[in-house]
Amino acid sequence: MEPFDIHTGIAAPLDRVNVDTDAIIPKQFLRKIERTGFGKHLFHEWRYTDYEGTQENPEFSFNKPEYRKATVLVTRDNFGCGSSREHAPWALSDYGFRVIVAPSFADIFYNNCVKNGILLVVLKSSEMDEIFKDLSANKNFEITADLEKQTISTSAGKTYLFGIDAFAKQCLLKGLDQIGWTEQFSKAILNYEKKIKDEKPWLIPTK
Repeated sequence: MEPFDIHTGIAAPLDRVNVDTDAIIPKQFLRKIERTGFGKHLFHEWRYTDYEGTQENPEFSFNKPEYRKATVLVTRDNFGCGSSREHAPWALSDYGFRVIVAPSFADIFYNNCVKNGILLVVLKSSEMDEIFKDLSANKNFEITADLEKQTISTSAGKTYLFGIDAFAKQCLLKGLDQIGWTEQFSKAILNYEKKIKDEKPWLIPTK
């Protein structure tokens, strides 16, 4: 997983509340366990007018020229609700998103994004209103997310502070999921196991 420090990218708007994981990656595309290849199906039913995904919906924001290279998603309350499928952050990451900014996120989705290197920024609804207004008024609107400072700055010249769980922050900064975090202490774990084996051998199962 790539460490997250500072990211600057074009922001794309998704001005909808309660976007669930089936909208993010529809169930018919959950046919493999690899983390790649899902980006082309991200928001499939909104991005395309046909089932096969060959006809783009010109009204959907991602299909507009100014948002095609977006890596920051700006959206509304309760993003990522619904089922707990980890394919949702896989699809967002595979498409190219590194940062998602919203007033609130579903808990399981939030944790799944941290495990996949996506920074979720929670701002007040009033701050989100301001960002949406600036985004609509400026083409190639950019947002810079600085995880260490816990700020996002916009190309409109505004800066916002955000909070984040300390453990999630360290995982993102180091590019580690929970397994990777535990592996940092593999030497200490082996030493502990050896100590237990020497001091309390009756606790060690034998064949």
